[in-house]
Amino acid sequence: MIVLEFKARVKPDQATTIDDAIRTSQFVRNKALRYWMDSQDVGKYDLSKLCKALAEEFPFAKKLNSMSRQAAAERAWSSISRFYEHGKKGIKPVGFPKFKKHSRSVEYKTSGWKLLGPKRIKFTDGFGIGELRLIGTYDLARYDESLIKRVRLVRRADGYYVQFCIQVNVQVQSEPSQKAVGLDLGLRYFITASDGTVVETPQFYRQAEKRLNRANRQKSRKYRKGIKPQSRNYHKARNRYARRHLRVSRQRNEWAKSIAYCVIQSNDLVAYVGEACTKCIDLNVKGLVRNRHLAKSISDAGWSTFRCWLEYFGRKYGKVTVAVPPHYTSQDCSNCGERVNKALSVRTHRCPHCGDEADRDVNAAINILRLGLTTVGHTGSYTLGEIGPLAELEQSC
Repeated sequence: MIVLEFKARVKPDQATTIDDAIRTSQFVRNKALRYWMDSQDVGKYDLSKLCKALAEEFPFAKKLNSMSRQAAAERAWSSISRFYEHGKKGIKPVGFPKFKKHSRSVEYKTSGWKLLGPKRIKFTDGFGIGELRLIGTYDLARYDESLIKRVRLVRRADGYYVQFCIQVNVQVQSEPSQKAVGLDLGLRYFITASDGTVVETPQFYRQAEKRLNRANRQKSRKYRKGIKPQSRNYHKARNRYARRHLRVSRQRNEWAKSIAYCVIQSNDLVAYVGEACTKCIDLNVKGLVRNRHLAKSISDAGWSTFRCWLEYFGRKYGKVTVAVPPHYTSQDCSNCGERVNKALSVRTHRCPHCGDEADRDVNAAINILRLGLTTVGHTGSYTLGEIGPLAELEQSC
């Protein structure tokens, strides 16, 4: 499957109705979660039956398309099933399902919408969203309407977007390069390859930090404690601050996409630090950012985004991406295999056993490549996208 994203040109009254639909979808999702918490032996189909009961009890829930209500219940069940899966596999934290407070999207299946052309869509549920004009580079006329399995309305800081989940196969055949590479992710360099190639970290957040702080101060000046509702100037300042953060996020995502594409095109096998087994999440970014000295740099690096795009392009172009555990990859000597303990501040690997000397990250990348070549049966953990088990994802603004 692929996901095509378009920006929607929305009128003020349409924005209000879209927000109402999003809140209703959040309401159905939270009701389904509460029903699971208060009852025993509740399954996925029980939550689907609950959607009909909610429509009969609440008039505003009936306005939402029936399949959209089912999609909201499926979101609740997705978090519930993930909680069960983590509990069975012993993954901690297990991630108990939580209620949504600030949802930003509503999802439709095969009804509740209709394409009026390659760049126009009309939503026909009870909220009366009406016709939206789509702005983007992709041409929906290439795909039959029956191939569109999901349509999602997404609210962001700079407007509203429409996503189409299309069931097509876009795998591309490419010529083999007869090369394999190991990648070590770090902060000094974003990636260090086993052949000695390094890629600098762009640090988009660091570059935009002064402007972000200025926008945050302007937002704080407009806020009046205890006053509800807040002034229009406050909401303008808050939206301006959110748009700046959105720009940094998009810069990081596009840069990670380009680097991952180059790595996949240049190699047939890519080994990287990642999730190596079901009972331990090796590259635990959430745990790493708890370090108050490195949290900002780790978040700005975008390791998880790079991994997602690396696995996506590997699947698309038929290349092998292998995740290996990071344990002792920096400590073990890549030449003789002996363990040489060193502090994080020591950036040069010197082996007293064989006399080998190399950069610490290059030594780790070589060990990662060796582990990747000996790993059998694990080819990454594809996590990109939220609409089912997506195999492909492409976005356009």
